[in-house]
Amino acid sequence: MAETKSGVTFKWYVLRTISGKELKVKEMIEAACNNVPELKQNIEQVLVPTEVVYTMRGGKKVPKERVMFSGYAYVKARLVSHVESFLQNTSNVIDFLRSREVDKRAVVVPESQIQHMLGAAQEREAAIAEQMNGYMVGESVKVNFGPFNGFVGEIREVNPERDELTVMVMVFGRETPLRLDSSQVERV
Repeated sequence: MAETKSGVTFKWYVLRTISGKELKVKEMIEAACNNVPELKQNIEQVLVPTEVVYTMRGGKKVPKERVMFSGYAYVKARLVSHVESFLQNTSNVIDFLRSREVDKRAVVVPESQIQHMLGAAQEREAAIAEQMNGYMVGESVKVNFGPFNGFVGEIREVNPERDELTVMVMVFGRETPLRLDSSQVERV
């Protein structure tokens, strides 16, 4: 937490948002902070944890960014009255996550929980990248998708940025290159 001259600290709070609008809420708060100096002084960071997931579309594995905690955005701020009012009245925000106590204060999330949440997201992304990077040039793989299903070939090129492999298979006695993603092959 960042300590200020007046002794007020920045703390993490949870905003309940309309599901599917988390990134829009983040974008609106950040835009307002860029235009209003009082907000910029009191809102340090807006966080919507996302992860990359892969979906099959037209036989191809397509990466898509997905919000990890649907309906929530995290804000690191000094919760003075005008900032609290601004955040509550931002479009697509329902309210703060509040305690069940009589005063119903906004719940403060410890920095350690935020760091743990971010670490879990990075671990998942690293696991996906490791799955792709596990393939090496020269390795034999079997195609498990499409018209070349069952063909065995050798990896000639690995492109982790595009999640793509170039595999050489024998078709009618000739080597033929196939561009496949990692989900379309399996190790032999």
